[in-house]
Amino acid sequence: MAYLAPAEFVTKMIDAGESKLLMSTRDTLIRSYMAGAILALAAAFAVSVTVNTGNPLIGALLFPVGFCMLYLLGFDLLTGVFTLAPLAVLDKRPGATWNGVMRNWSLVFCGNFAGAMTVAVFMAIIFTSGFSEAPNAIGQKIGHIGEGRTVGYAAHGAAGMLTLFVRAVMCNWMVSTGVVAAMMSTSVSGKVIAMWMPILVFFYMGFEHSIVNMYLFPSGLMLGGNFTIMDYLIWNEIPTVLGNLVGGLTFVGATLYSTHYKTAPKRAIA
Repeated sequence: MAYLAPAEFVTKMIDAGESKLLMSTRDTLIRSYMAGAILALAAAFAVSVTVNTGNPLIGALLFPVGFCMLYLLGFDLLTGVFTLAPLAVLDKRPGATWNGVMRNWSLVFCGNFAGAMTVAVFMAIIFTSGFSEAPNAIGQKIGHIGEGRTVGYAAHGAAGMLTLFVRAVMCNWMVSTGVVAAMMSTSVSGKVIAMWMPILVFFYMGFEHSIVNMYLFPSGLMLGGNFTIMDYLIWNEIPTVLGNLVGGLTFVGATLYSTHYKTAPKRAIA
């Protein structure tokens, strides 16, 4: 489990950001679609484990399996490109522009959403036996999650919106730490162990992840959750995307870039 020093893996972060900006539209969409689908399936798995065991810690312990799979397969999540893509522009890599960053973010958002929605429809079919009966216990739980994290926030007004935003910031602080942590090792086992820890923290703490929510909330609507599409967009998805952007770029990308790549001059010895 060879370990790379911070200066080495931050260079890999910038290289990864450059690669994502220069990737073709087709490849970006395919990779982001698969990432959204795999993460959505992991979320369905974690909720199923939680319902069946009655222990949310077990669900949180197992959820990172989806993140590890998609990362090792080279697929892209919006939360990851929020952190990595801008670094290529900051480092003035050839062809890296802010227009390119916005293009990449837009394509990855669309791909992630399409992948998550595909799994949402598939799992809704499973939880209702092809929509022929009421949702089972897992489907009912997903509906309640959607209610609590939309109209639940709305009931608190501005304080609820602030809570939602901060949870989204904290989420991508952890998730992007997982993305970066995987670059610290050159072995599969090292990458998995490093990724597992921050992803476990985010999921168990109930932080808001924009791609996980692309599965949970549309699925919740299909499974009878008592909230609307506008509730989902205004009181979850849009603020979550913004919070994820701030959390990943500020607390992971910018901090590592500034202190391990563009370091300040050393102090002179008196």
